[in-house]
Amino acid sequence: MVSRKLLRDYLNNYKDKQVAVVGAGISNTPLIELLLSANIETTVRDKRSHDELGKTADRFISQGAKLKLGDAYLNDLHEDVIFRTPGLMPTNPALREAVARGAVLTSEMEAFFEVCPCKIIGITGSDGKTTTTSIIGELLKNDGKTTHVGGNIGTPMLSKADDMQPDDIVVLELSSFQLITMRKSPDIAVVTNLSPNHLDVHRDMIEYIEAKSNIFMHQKKTDRAVFNLDNEITKDYAWQAPADEVLFFSKMEKVENGVYLKNGTIYESIGDEREAIMQAGDIILPGVHNVENYLAAFAAVMGIVSHETMRKTARSFQGVEHRIELVRELRGVKYYNDSIASSPSRAIAGLKAFTSPENIRKAKNERRRIVLIAGGKDKGVTFDELGTEIIERVKTLVLTGVASQQIHDAVVNAQNSDKSKRNDMLEILQCEDFENAVQTASKNATDGDIVLLSPACTSFDQFNNFEERGNKFKDIVNSL
Repeated sequence: MVSRKLLRDYLNNYKDKQVAVVGAGISNTPLIELLLSANIETTVRDKRSHDELGKTADRFISQGAKLKLGDAYLNDLHEDVIFRTPGLMPTNPALREAVARGAVLTSEMEAFFEVCPCKIIGITGSDGKTTTTSIIGELLKNDGKTTHVGGNIGTPMLSKADDMQPDDIVVLELSSFQLITMRKSPDIAVVTNLSPNHLDVHRDMIEYIEAKSNIFMHQKKTDRAVFNLDNEITKDYAWQAPADEVLFFSKMEKVENGVYLKNGTIYESIGDEREAIMQAGDIILPGVHNVENYLAAFAAVMGIVSHETMRKTARSFQGVEHRIELVRELRGVKYYNDSIASSPSRAIAGLKAFTSPENIRKAKNERRRIVLIAGGKDKGVTFDELGTEIIERVKTLVLTGVASQQIHDAVVNAQNSDKSKRNDMLEILQCEDFENAVQTASKNATDGDIVLLSPACTSFDQFNNFEERGNKFKDIVNSL
């Protein structure tokens, strides 16, 4: 098989090399097992202890791996080839010293791009990339294509390359941490949007933008790049794209080549010709941001997936877990899990999914219906815009986590700076822990309200990841 030959040849390059895999998490565990099965000398380096890794560490040892664990896991980084985990930046001093000595620095994702035998569609952005990735996967699958969906969405792909055929299509969510060292780009690149994000890890916004640009900067002229025309940063990406086929999507204006929304109808446009695909109101996922996600997805698969499949998918796809996920309705109160909202911009999108300023203002005494649970560990970005949206759209704000005071201050500042939008009915409640926050939100919600977990922060002050936070929210809500 073509894919097996590519993977075998790739692994053969490392037969006489010493290889280090830094980080034994979700993306690297299948890589480690693949290297060991090919009898490649492999050292697993992880900041966790043997006890913390537990049976995983024992399994690696039984398969022939060497282990370098604990606080000193990056000491004496002497191996010839280093596979880094996405969360470890290439600017790390130990990695930089190793590269200066001649080591090759790579990653599981970069290796996959070397061996993948079929077309790759890659999606990145500050917000919406997981849902857009999932929508594209559904569109292709529903159109009869053999499709593999993975990447940053939670499924590593390198170990699955053996099962792929040349006519298959791979759909990958790609984070800035994966892209920062990439020197190959997918056949179809999609950038949903860009706004300040992960500035607690990236040196600055410039580095973040440049990392994201690798999704299209290494494309061929025959490839396709899809950009958000409504976002200033992604709009400016277009002139840099080496691909001849550059498509846009927009919910605000007509585009010459791509997909756009006008008067509630989604259109596909090629030059002077346009064709209606569907009514945006038929999309069952709530929120304008999900209409944008569909615009991006439709542009990615223009000419690949039929309009009929686009319509059927939009009317049936119920979304991805932890993304404005309806958990239950209890005594007239609906509980939504939007734990993925780890940035202010994502939380704003969650709020806008349920409210609009026009609906809020249409009746002078109309009460805001959202009880918002927010807080966690911040990403080094401002909460000012979120503060403005909260006073516009939220009835009760329940805060928890290390960044709760920052969000509180942003809301108070917004209240004081714009008297015309001031919300004197807004109540702000501080809670010591997450469970207390959910219980407090429930006690302050009445018939017709929405309790929305949309934290605007990462989960790392109280949880290992956003999935754990979302599952905890669902457990608490289901026990009410």
